[in-house]
Amino acid sequence: MAGRLELIASIYNGIPKDAQITRIEFEGPEIAIYVKNPSFLTNNTEVIRKIAKEIKKRIVVKADRSVRKNEKEALEIIKNIVPPEAQIADVKFDEDLGEVLIKAKKPGLVIGKGGLIQQKIFMETFWKPEIVREPPIKSRTVESVLTHMYNETEYRSKILKTFGERIHRELLFKDRYVRVTALGAFQEVGRSAVLVETKESRVLLDTGVNPSASFGERMYPKLDIDQLRLEDLDAVVITHAHLDHCGMVPFLFKYGYEGPVYTTSPTRDVMALMQLDLLDVAEKEGRPLPYSAKEVRKELLHTITLDYEEVTDIAPDIRLTFYNAGHIIGSGMAHLHIGDGMHNIVYTGDFKYARTRLLDKAVNEFPKVDTIIMETTYGKQKQTNREESEKELVDIINNTVNKGGKVLIPVLAVGRGQEMMLVINNAIKEKLIPEVPVYVTGLFDEVTAIHTAYPEWLSKEVRDSILYRDENPFTAPNFKRIEGYREDIAHGEPSIILATSGMLNGGPAVEFFKEMASDARNSLVFVSYQAEGTLGRKIRDGAREVQIINRDGRVENITIQMEIKSVEGFSGHSDQTQLLKFLEHMSPKPRNILLNHGEASAISEFRDLLNRNRKRLGLWNTNVYAPTILDSLRVA
Repeated sequence: MAGRLELIASIYNGIPKDAQITRIEFEGPEIAIYVKNPSFLTNNTEVIRKIAKEIKKRIVVKADRSVRKNEKEALEIIKNIVPPEAQIADVKFDEDLGEVLIKAKKPGLVIGKGGLIQQKIFMETFWKPEIVREPPIKSRTVESVLTHMYNETEYRSKILKTFGERIHRELLFKDRYVRVTALGAFQEVGRSAVLVETKESRVLLDTGVNPSASFGERMYPKLDIDQLRLEDLDAVVITHAHLDHCGMVPFLFKYGYEGPVYTTSPTRDVMALMQLDLLDVAEKEGRPLPYSAKEVRKELLHTITLDYEEVTDIAPDIRLTFYNAGHIIGSGMAHLHIGDGMHNIVYTGDFKYARTRLLDKAVNEFPKVDTIIMETTYGKQKQTNREESEKELVDIINNTVNKGGKVLIPVLAVGRGQEMMLVINNAIKEKLIPEVPVYVTGLFDEVTAIHTAYPEWLSKEVRDSILYRDENPFTAPNFKRIEGYREDIAHGEPSIILATSGMLNGGPAVEFFKEMASDARNSLVFVSYQAEGTLGRKIRDGAREVQIINRDGRVENITIQMEIKSVEGFSGHSDQTQLLKFLEHMSPKPRNILLNHGEASAISEFRDLLNRNRKRLGLWNTNVYAPTILDSLRVA
C-alpha cells in the first residue's frame, strides 16, 4: 500500500490546476482535498472517482476556508434552499473541518432527490453538509453527543490528522502473518475482546465488561498482556453497544490510548449512554469506578462512525467493513481485509440470522473470508419460532390481565425493550390483547428515543412505517413513559411494565419485582438471555425465595408467588439452528472457525455438531477451534 507522499503526488498529478488545491489533509481514514474552486470538481466528479479508484482510498472534496461563506450568510442560504417542510431544528458549523451539521425532523428533504439539495448547499455555501435526524422522542444523548463534538472541533480536527498520518504510513515489514488472541468471552459470555495482530498493525475488536460479575478479575478482559501496548494499538473496533462488548473502551483512554474507535452512528450514541449508566450504577452500589465520564467524553471525540458496507482503512494493511448483524440497532459484523487480501477475518460480534420485528436478518455473504470468529451463545439451544413466541406472550398477558394481575417484563435496555414495544403495539392494534397501559421505564426509554433518531437502521417494515407512512410505533398512545419505579403502578390496575434491567441486576425492574412477587395474580416474563450468576438466572431456574440487597444495604428475603415464565424466541442471538443455517448459507466458506461468546458447554456441543455435519454445511476443509482466554492462534 502506498505511503503518504506517494498518495499526495498521485492526487496532485490527477487533479487539474483549475481546481486550485490549497492543501491535502489525511483526516482519519479519509483524504480531504481543500480547493479554492470546488465547483470545478463538483462539475467534474469523474476526476475524483478515477483517483479514488486508482489509489483505493476514500476522498472528500472540501472548500478552502478563504472561499466559504461566513456562517451568518451560509445559514440564510441553507434556510432559503431547504423547504420549510424539512423542519430544520439546528445548524452547527465546524470551521476546522469545513462542515455544517444540519439537524432536521425530515432529513430526506434536506438531502433532496439524488442528493440534489445537499449538493446545492455545498455549491452555494462551500460548506460540506452533514445531515442528521431530529428524533420525534427527544433524546438527551443524541443532543449532548452532537453538541460535545461541535464544541471540540479544533481538537477533533487535530486528532483526525494524527489518525490519518498513522493509517496512511508506509508498510515496513515484508514478512506477514496474522495472529488472533482471545482476551475475553471465550468459553464464557461477557467481557468480549479480541486482539488481531499483523507484523504492521494491532487492532482490538470489542472491549467489554462481564455483566454477571460485580468485582474481581473476571469482570474485565485481559488487557495487561505484553503484546497489547496501548501506544502501539492502531484501532479499536466496536461491533455494538451492549456493555459486554463496549463497556471498557473508556478504560483504554484512561491508561493512555490515543487512537480511533470505529463503530456505527447508533452504536456511538447508545454506547456512550450505556457507559455513563455503568458509572452511575457502580457509584450507587459503592463499587470502584473503572473510569470516569471524562474518558467517555474523550472516547466520543475519537470515534469515527461508518455505515454498513462502507470500506475504510484503519491501519496501513487493514481495511474494515461493517455488515448488518441483526442483533441490536447499529450492530455490525466486522470484516477485516488484511494485506491486500492476504487474509480476511469476519468477527460476528453478536448476530441474529433471522428477521425480527425490529431488525432485518444478519448478512451472510462477504467478499472474502478466511477466518470467522463466531458467537455461540445458544450453541446448544433451540428457540421457539417468532410466531409461537408472540402467541405465547399474548396468552400470558391475557391470562394475567383476566386474573386482575400485572405483567412485568424485564428488558435489556438496547434491543429487547424496543422489540417488546413493537410486539405489544402490534398485539394491541390487532386486538389480540386488551388496551391496558404499557409502562415504559428505565434506561431503555432513552435508548428508544435514540432508535427514533435512526429509523434507517431498523427493519424494512418499521423503516417504511416511520419514513413513508408517518406512523411511529414507538410513540403509540398505549405507551406511558414514567421515571423509575412507581408504587401506585406496582399495586394498581392490570398493566404491562417494561423495565430494565433485563437480567434483574438492578434498575426499576428489581423494584417492581420486589413489590409484585408476592401476588400470585402477577406474572414475571423473561424474554432475554439470563447470564450465570444473575438474579434473573436464579429465578428462571426455579428459585422461589431469593435475597436482594436493598438501597439501605440490608438483605431482603423475597418469597415468589407470582407466575414465572420464560419466552425464548425473542432473543437477539441466533439459536443452534440459526447458527448452523448461517454457516450453511455463508459465502464464501471460511478456512477457520473460532467459536466464542458462549458458555463452555454450549461451545463444546456446537463444535461437535459442526464436526459431525461438515459435509452438509460445506465445511470439508474448515478447521474448527474453541480457544480459551489468552490462547493465541496464528491464522495466516
